[in-house]
Amino acid sequence: MNHLLRQTTAPLTLSCAGRPVARYELRPDVEHRLSPRPCLHPVSTLGGTPVTEFAPADHLHHLGVSVAVPDVAGFNFWGGRTYVRDQGPTELDNHGEQRHVEFKLCDPDGFVEDLEWTAGGCLVLRERRTVATTRLGPDVWALDLTFSLTNPGGEDIGIGSPATNGRPGAAYGGFFWRAPKEPAAPAVFTAAAEGEAAVHGRTADWLALAGDGWTLVFAGATAETRRDPWFVRTGEYPGVGSSLASAARLRIGAGETAVRRVVTVVADGRLDRARAAALVRKAVTA
Repeated sequence: MNHLLRQTTAPLTLSCAGRPVARYELRPDVEHRLSPRPCLHPVSTLGGTPVTEFAPADHLHHLGVSVAVPDVAGFNFWGGRTYVRDQGPTELDNHGEQRHVEFKLCDPDGFVEDLEWTAGGCLVLRERRTVATTRLGPDVWALDLTFSLTNPGGEDIGIGSPATNGRPGAAYGGFFWRAPKEPAAPAVFTAAAEGEAAVHGRTADWLALAGDGWTLVFAGATAETRRDPWFVRTGEYPGVGSSLASAARLRIGAGETAVRRVVTVVADGRLDRARAAALVRKAVTA
């Protein structure tokens, strides 16, 4: 435990088996309309290939690996425009910020962090975030991320998405990983389906995104997370996330907590289905 040495806002380097694999930015240098939030970037394979992108020109509010939600009680913790029913994407002054409070535990291979989600001068959510790295083989490791969102108020709070606000197919919000954009779109597949149209908006125990020399395999590691459909983009840009609010808003009662855990296998090279499934099983139980 290195608690006393981490009471700063300087980036934290995460290692796996002694090799640096990710940097955690506590206070990214972005404007308020991009919903500032702690994020992981760059993240790389054990071979050194980058597998995240930060504030790309196509979507400046995509910040590596983060927990981002477009509608928390009407506040935008995703960044960019807000989707308004019967109006469409709209620039609003409703952006929130995730603020690092303290590390409860901080080691080279992971941390436990407390955060506050604030907007309009109010505390909207408290979060406990746990991140850990695990080596699975000579060319593969896993990033284990759990986030627990607690409603500190005296009334229910609702988490929504553009889909619940009237835009079909756009149920983004929750864990989100922006991958690098390459000349060719990455492949995407699950145990039973392949291609963006076949996997987007559907549930699956795991989902793989494979680019030029790298593969990411995302797995919901709790019953609640496995029930969240995957949000997937490959053609417009490469990104994968979980959908906290797909068909309906997620309600968190006063004083209650919603918990999600996503484990991501980060591999050099391109994995096939059998190898992806085997590595997910190993990562979730590691």
